[in-house]
Amino acid sequence: MIGWTLGRYFFRRYIVITGWFLAGIFALIYIIDFTEQSSRFGNLEGFSLEFGLVMSAMRVPMILQQTIPFIALFSAMSTLIALNRKYELVIARSAGVSAWQFLLPVCIGAFLFGTAAVIFLNPLAAHGFSQAEVMEADLRSGRSNEITAHSIPWLRQKTDDGETIIGARAVLNDGMTLSDAVFIHIDSDGEIVERQDARRAVLRDGYWVLRDVVTRQGDGKPQTSDQERVATNLRPEYVQQRLVRPESVPFFELGRKIEAAQAYGYAANGFSMQYHSLIALPPLLVAMTLIAATVSMRFVRLGDSGHMILGGILAGFLLYVVSTLVKAFGSTGIVPPVIAAWFPVVIATFFGVTYLLHKEDG
Repeated sequence: MIGWTLGRYFFRRYIVITGWFLAGIFALIYIIDFTEQSSRFGNLEGFSLEFGLVMSAMRVPMILQQTIPFIALFSAMSTLIALNRKYELVIARSAGVSAWQFLLPVCIGAFLFGTAAVIFLNPLAAHGFSQAEVMEADLRSGRSNEITAHSIPWLRQKTDDGETIIGARAVLNDGMTLSDAVFIHIDSDGEIVERQDARRAVLRDGYWVLRDVVTRQGDGKPQTSDQERVATNLRPEYVQQRLVRPESVPFFELGRKIEAAQAYGYAANGFSMQYHSLIALPPLLVAMTLIAATVSMRFVRLGDSGHMILGGILAGFLLYVVSTLVKAFGSTGIVPPVIAAWFPVVIATFFGVTYLLHKEDG
């Protein structure tokens, strides 16, 4: 059995290397995102160096969250390669420590890393991304024809006054606020009778509150007003289900939103898929660690480090592609979200364990 001192040493090496990877990836994402935002909004009035730096800082945690599986993979590979190059694993083996024993501290580190990402990074990413969307909407409101990177679906509502088609440039405040909203009113004959363009549209109980409104009727002159009301029968749960990105909802609020949507008979596949994906993240990082172990523990003796490391990277990318594909199926309801979230974890774990059993235990 691995001793406490040796296990703590391996664990500390993994945590330190993971911290360096996190810092490096964070800095790289921040620089790239700031450059991109500067090129997109640099010509808009109100954009400044300080504004761009703050907005990129708000966006970075959300992007960083997507790289967590790769950080876990590269951290485990780097840790095991470093230990192998210094013959520390060879000495551990000669002392009777098996591969499973010295992999245990690394797997525990990966599990804790995934847990921290869910508990701390995810809420920070969701909050920061929401603030970045508000800043972006305020910056280009009424001054740019560019829509958000994630297209906003159009809503259709029916009331006693007829039908209304609702669109927006950006969705804020968990779907309760629309930026640069458009309300197109259609009568019973299917003819467009009125169009209202609002800088903000806020959903209340039974009506929309439109602010800074420009109303057009037929060929008449546009009329402006500070505030208008539009009746609606849309419930907040339905609007959130249609408009809110599941990735922008903190982990601790996903369960409540799923229950609320299901209580009103709405499908909550997107929120459910995100919820189970976050729960499965710590075991997924452990599976990534096992994949890293298959290509990082024997390359010194085999003398084929380049091909083995490349194989580990390709295996990690393949697992990421499969996870993304299955997640898309789960979000649309083709596959149950629970199965879609845990299928890549089970497959990767079986692959890593089978390979290590074959190589280490014959």
